Amino acid sequence: MAARRAADISRAFGSELHVVHVVPVSEPYHLFAEEADGPSIYEEDRQRARKVLDGEVKKVRAAGGEVAKDYLQEGDPDAEVVNLAERIGADLIVAGSRGVGTLRRPIGSVSSSITAHAHCPVLIVRSERQ
Repeated sequence: MAARRAADISRAFGSELHVVHVVPVSEPYHLFAEEADGPSIYEEDRQRARKVLDGEVKKVRAAGGEVAKDYLQEGDPDAEVVNLAERIGADLIVAGSRGVGTLRRPIGSVSSSITAHAHCPVLIVRSERQ
C-alpha cells in the first residue's frame, strides 16, 4: 500500500521517487566456519532483501510510478531511512506500517522512530488489515 501511495504522490507532483529497503543487522554472522558450503546467512538475508526491494520497485511501477533509484541498506531500518532521506534531500518519506511493533502501538516502532527523527514530513501508510 505504501508503494502505491508513493507512486500516486510522485505522479501527482512530478517528483522523483526513491525506494529503500533495509536489512536489519542484529545477528552475528560469524557463527559458522568460513569453509561452510553455500552462501552465508548474511548473504541469504541480502538476497531475500534484494527480492523484497525488487518487488516493491515493481509495485511502484505497476501503480504508474517511476523509480529514480533504489537502495539496499544495512543497519537499523529507522536510522537508515532517515539518513538516506537526509542525504538525497527528500521532501517526504512514505513508509508502511504493519502495526506489529513489540509494544503493539497503533504505529509500528520503526515507522514511529522515522516520524520522530526525520527532517521532513512523513506519511505512514497502514495496511488494509488493521
